[in-house]
Amino acid sequence: MRLLAVQSPRNKGKKIVWSSDDEEEMPAANPPRSPAKDIAGPSKKVCEAGRGRYALIHHFIGMGFSGDSVMKAVEENGESDPNAILETLLTYAAIEKSPARLHRPPGDGNSSGHDLSDEVDFSDEVNNFASLFDLRLQQDAHCTPIDSTEDDSEDKLITLVEMGFPSSEASAAIERCGPNASILELADSIHAAEVAKTFECDPEEPYGVNDEPESHQHSRARGKKRKHAEIRSKKKRSSTGDQSSMISASKRMVGFGLPNEATTATCRRLLPEAAAGPPYFYYENDASAPKEVWATISHLLYDVEPEFVDSKYFCAVSRKRGYVHNLPIQNRFPVMPMAPKTIQEALPATTTWWPSWDTRTHLNCFRTSTASARLTDKIRIELQKFGDPPPSRTQRYVLDECRRRNLVWVGRHKVAPLEPDEIEMLLGFPKDHTRGGGITTTERYRSLGNSFQVDTVAYHLSVLKDMFPNGVTVLSLFSGIGGAEVALHRLGIHLKTVVSLENSQQNRNILKSWWDETNQTGTLIELPDVRQLDRERLELLIARFGGFDLVIGGSPCRNLAGSDRHRRDGLQGDNSSSLFYEYFRILELVRCIMGKKKV
Repeated sequence: MRLLAVQSPRNKGKKIVWSSDDEEEMPAANPPRSPAKDIAGPSKKVCEAGRGRYALIHHFIGMGFSGDSVMKAVEENGESDPNAILETLLTYAAIEKSPARLHRPPGDGNSSGHDLSDEVDFSDEVNNFASLFDLRLQQDAHCTPIDSTEDDSEDKLITLVEMGFPSSEASAAIERCGPNASILELADSIHAAEVAKTFECDPEEPYGVNDEPESHQHSRARGKKRKHAEIRSKKKRSSTGDQSSMISASKRMVGFGLPNEATTATCRRLLPEAAAGPPYFYYENDASAPKEVWATISHLLYDVEPEFVDSKYFCAVSRKRGYVHNLPIQNRFPVMPMAPKTIQEALPATTTWWPSWDTRTHLNCFRTSTASARLTDKIRIELQKFGDPPPSRTQRYVLDECRRRNLVWVGRHKVAPLEPDEIEMLLGFPKDHTRGGGITTTERYRSLGNSFQVDTVAYHLSVLKDMFPNGVTVLSLFSGIGGAEVALHRLGIHLKTVVSLENSQQNRNILKSWWDETNQTGTLIELPDVRQLDRERLELLIARFGGFDLVIGGSPCRNLAGSDRHRRDGLQGDNSSSLFYEYFRILELVRCIMGKKKV
């Protein structure tokens, strides 16, 4: 029996490829080749020894599926297409493990009565389950076991080709690993060979990887290879069928256009009907999150294509983010006054001491911590050993630390981390926005590192000004220090009502202080935990304020990106990233409740 590579029916015909400004685009998986009849066998056959309904059911039960599931899948697809039956069975298995089901409280309200798990992207679950296929096939009493004969190299070659691997790579893997290697071992060998050619540019680290000193790059090589192998493995196992539907992030990270630069605009697909607003939604997260994570986020948010933008086009900070939203993209305009675009414009005092061999014009993405005095002193001592310019080896070391820690020049041979008030300015917040009120300097760095870049977000939200001349009612999830609220205020959009959900008391205090200091005339309601915002409370809020015009938020990305790679748990991370499902849950409830209200 020959089983073609499997993909979820929900994702059939789709492949999503993300790339970022500094990343080298990953080679696309080779399209699978349609097997000839003499290879795959007629579609009505399960295997050579079994043609009837009993053999079909017995075959799938032998693979580990429950009898009830097999009977249901056969009734749903008929007996003539075993591949369709297998896809349906995998979908059933994926539904049971879907994170959306796990995070969705019972009775949280889909007006149509169907389970939200029907809308989940099952690619990860299907890919994981697919790794059991080769072992399951060996249990089929009617088919020749994969590794049971001495002349099965040809069979393995055919299987690998059917999975989408080029025949030349499959043959080379069989020669490397020997005839007794399993299909999974051969696939991993192919992945490793491909990785060896491309690992120099890490798709999970778009922030200036190519500018790192050689020694720093070599120290990360092993981790890059492994990450590439994992990504390619998932893509290979799910890359069957039509590949014409592609979503690609611009390598320049310009989104769907920049202010006053029509030549940079990129096309945006028409929004799916299910995504049409209002209420409008706007979700942000780190662009360097794994591509399969962005595929899941996009799929759950009504298959809206993300807008990937580097904030260096709006300010002096390179902050690469993805935004999934259903806002119009025509007639957008920048917030005024426009922010300085380079380090030298934003921090003119540093130009006196800036060495010619430091060619930086933009700062990297801000972290939630800052460089230590010990590090800056070490740099000073190293530079004092030499004249100007120092040796190239010393230059590489210093520039590497300056890029990683966003150090700027404040004297001869002296670098220093940015002060919190300088970061506030670079991110578009008012002076002293996070200062005082009991918040420590460490907490200021943390809060600013997790915030929006106001100028970038304001450009996207600017379309709301003409659409809501009397002001907007906003549901702000994971509000942080109020980046969305500051952006709307700077655009001159009246904040009629803001329902803000933020678990940090310090951040809630910062937003409340800003609200009072700017003499907002609307209503601010602050709640501590998005997980406590259920259907009943939302119905009360919507009845009180007449609904929400905008649902905005960016869940924490600690499990998705950053230097702490061994804790990258994706959207299932307990610490932070699973909170995306809370955004998804609440948005679904809002749209459901408001939809009922309109009827």
